[in-house]
Amino acid sequence: MSDQAHPSPLQLNVNHLNHQLIVPHNTALLYILRNDLFLNGPKFGCGLGECGACTVLVDNRAVRSCSVPVKSVIGKEVITLEGLGNQEKLHPVQQAFIQTQAAQCGYCLNGMIMGTVALLKKIPHPTDIQIRHALNHYLCRCGTHIEIIEAVNIAAQLMTKDLSDLDQNVSTSQKNDNAQ
Repeated sequence: MSDQAHPSPLQLNVNHLNHQLIVPHNTALLYILRNDLFLNGPKFGCGLGECGACTVLVDNRAVRSCSVPVKSVIGKEVITLEGLGNQEKLHPVQQAFIQTQAAQCGYCLNGMIMGTVALLKKIPHPTDIQIRHALNHYLCRCGTHIEIIEAVNIAAQLMTKDLSDLDQNVSTSQKNDNAQ
């Protein structure tokens, strides 16, 4: 019997929340995210894993969710655009894309942002060549590539600033604890 005919329960960790779902295990992750979990960050673009509009992070790696069966992410952490930040505190990459007006139509935005987050986790201060290489396979119909590269560079600075602010806060907290 195929699992398409008889869906069975599975547990997914998406955006730091565990979800118990009864779905066919060969279903593309994109459909589960959009149709069952109502997460609209990942977009259906080409359906072939070519355009990048459906990109999510799976254990911090950029993955095309339209071409990945849901069973392959069981036991892994899946992060969508919605899981990066919120209205009160945007993720530095989201903030940089807004600041540079790197989006026009929004078709590529999810993929570009998720690809950038994955890149900056791997290479905190990439060169423009590394940025171009990492984002080469994300289709941008509007041609905002210059603004996108600028956004990645700004995001790298913001993420470094966030880490140094965190280190400063931890250091200050430890000094206060030691003084008491």
